[in-house]
Amino acid sequence: MQIYVVQQGDTIDLIANKFGMSIERLIIDNGIKEPSSLVVGQSLVIAFPEIIYTVREGDTLAGIASQFNITVMQLLRYNPYLANRKYIYPGETLVISYDNRHGSLLSVGYTYSFINDGVLRMTLPNLTQLLILNYRIADHGEFVGNDEDISAIRLAKSFGTEAILIATGHSASGEINVEMVYEMLLSPQVQDKLIENLLNILKTKGYNGVDMTFQLINTANQKLYLNFLTRISNRLHPEGYSVFLTVNPGLSFNGNEVTFEKINYSSFSEVSDGILFLAYDWGSIRKPPAQFSIFTTPSLLDYITAQVPLNKIRIAIPTLGYDWPLPYVDGKSRASVLNFDSVLSLARQMNAVIHFDEASLSAYFEYTDFGDVKHIVWFKDARSIDSSLKILKKYGITGIGVWNIMYYFNQMWLVINSQYQIEKV
Repeated sequence: MQIYVVQQGDTIDLIANKFGMSIERLIIDNGIKEPSSLVVGQSLVIAFPEIIYTVREGDTLAGIASQFNITVMQLLRYNPYLANRKYIYPGETLVISYDNRHGSLLSVGYTYSFINDGVLRMTLPNLTQLLILNYRIADHGEFVGNDEDISAIRLAKSFGTEAILIATGHSASGEINVEMVYEMLLSPQVQDKLIENLLNILKTKGYNGVDMTFQLINTANQKLYLNFLTRISNRLHPEGYSVFLTVNPGLSFNGNEVTFEKINYSSFSEVSDGILFLAYDWGSIRKPPAQFSIFTTPSLLDYITAQVPLNKIRIAIPTLGYDWPLPYVDGKSRASVLNFDSVLSLARQMNAVIHFDEASLSAYFEYTDFGDVKHIVWFKDARSIDSSLKILKKYGITGIGVWNIMYYFNQMWLVINSQYQIEKV
């Protein structure tokens, strides 16, 4: 696998010829929406399968998988468009395998319960666990949610993927409900009620476990969170349910130094089945972009790996782009959130040139809108994904999270699947 960056004057056929591959394969692999109008600076994944197979009359996926001693899930992983088709056709070419001997990854995907069914079908072969955002913790130990998650849970299990409930402390408006969070942390009675309500949801819906999202954790309140998580694990583990947690390590830039919260992750790892570290590389839609990430902060990775067993670490890879108007005004500026395809569409529309920032492993471009307002757009591309995976490999970390999987990110999954195998439960 290699990554090619589009140059001025490049066309899709010139690039395909350069690497000795078909135009169709290049377009399918990268999910290119506008092959006749590539963006200068756009990254393309060039992957060469180890084995391919041309479908014959009477073939089935199960038969082809058996012939090559692989699973149907592997066929779906390497040929994602098959997930939403009933038939395969004589003459079409399927990827049987890549030279993915870099090891295996435990892959966790975050999604909202209303994810498009077709997108989910394409993504599930790539996931060990599906984390579903459908419930939020309310006052007095109650949960607020609906039955939109039922379809995703059933589909996940049919693809050999564990379904994990995400429990967050957000209010109905989307903000963190600080008052409710501390009521929960300080009251054993509220905790007991919450845990029993949680257990009932897990049993009723068929979840495999829960992911507790601790957005407000810091050095001052970490003991409260640890006590709460311990109570959850003590109740759920005997019932056969897994308990995970997602934390924001609190990365911030202080002068010339990147700092983070010094949480005692060792204690949290002892009572949980895994910790997923999710940092917002660009702050959020209300906070300015910061040019650093977990992957480019060795001090944080050293801190995490010194405390948490490697098999319990998952580092999240963000997939969303952020479009910021300039100049940034504290308290007023707000970014627009874009997926990868929308980012490329915007760059194409504005005739922008994409650049890559090594410090943050992020792609970006600038443009001026029709109202004469300048913008900068930050996003992740194939270079970001590949570089991030290489850093994790150096540390021996084999767990990744993806925030989020609401769209199918062709380049990301091709970078992963052409080099790594995915663990299934």
